[in-house]
Amino acid sequence: MTSRILQPATLPELQPTYELHARTAGAARFPFTATTRAAAEAWQEACRAALAETVGFLDDPAVPAAAQLIEEVDRGDFVRRKVVIRTAEHALMPVYLLLPKAAEGPRPVALAYAGHGYGVKDIVGLWEDGAERLTPDGYHKDFALELCRRGFVVAAPEIACFGERQTDYGYLDAPLGQPQPSTCHNAATYAFMLGKSVVGMRVRDGMRLLDYLATLPEADTGRTVAMGISGGGMLTFFHTMLDTRIRACAISGYYSSFRDSILAMHHCTCNFVPGLLNLGEMADLVGLILPRPLLVEAGTRDPIFPIATVRASVERAREICAVLGGDGQRDVELDEFEGRHQISGRRAYDFLWQAQAAR
Repeated sequence: MTSRILQPATLPELQPTYELHARTAGAARFPFTATTRAAAEAWQEACRAALAETVGFLDDPAVPAAAQLIEEVDRGDFVRRKVVIRTAEHALMPVYLLLPKAAEGPRPVALAYAGHGYGVKDIVGLWEDGAERLTPDGYHKDFALELCRRGFVVAAPEIACFGERQTDYGYLDAPLGQPQPSTCHNAATYAFMLGKSVVGMRVRDGMRLLDYLATLPEADTGRTVAMGISGGGMLTFFHTMLDTRIRACAISGYYSSFRDSILAMHHCTCNFVPGLLNLGEMADLVGLILPRPLLVEAGTRDPIFPIATVRASVERAREICAVLGGDGQRDVELDEFEGRHQISGRRAYDFLWQAQAAR
């Protein structure tokens, strides 16, 4: 007799995620429910502290950056400088600094965060092998160069687990069949075992980078903005929430919701933070950014960040912005473009330039 096969599609409670979805109802400790600015600001103080504890690594003691100059290249209208800085006792981070040559005096700062791919080189006009690239390529579209040409001093770091910050798995026995993981997956799950997250590690690194930039005569960190796409958009979201030194941000290919994107389909393990849903959804946590200016880029055919969810989450951000004393229509902007998962740039560069200049 052939055994009867049960179908998860017709018996949803066979599906583990069905139970997990149900458990999220009422789980959030910090849903944004404030109706007055005072209540909203009290919510921000409590939620920001809880988020910092949840992502982990932000209580690491500060260490001297001890910057090492690796190279400096004249690219005509700007200078590209590569340095390595220390961000923690056992962590080094390469950073490309893009310095506009026409600029006089300290310039506003843009943090530029790359997404998955071959690393930070893909946003500063370099190929994988370090060769110069004169034409934008791929989904990043050299957005760090575009920010520099708007007048920003741009700091583009190699994010933990990307590019030159991948783990050397030479200790594995390949002939025996020991499988090599991606650095993102390996580092994220390692961090989970410590009760922390790669998200927290990356935010800590971004904070130490901003500390270092404050020591440079070319940089006015009192006018700092941030921009990133995909995994870099995630870092832009979390860094801006947790660091009020950032005056405005542009998030491309990320802001939507955990339920409809991050938890609905395959995403890199580096996107996950243990316990995050116990704080709130994206459209709650975005209140930690507001009323600072926020621009969201979203492609109508982005397969991993559904456009309908992006629109709804942007509308909720506008409502929250108004509660916090901002102008939801002016301070929260959506650049919705026809296309897939990629930088638009149609509004972001001008939006950020205008935001840093506002006093």
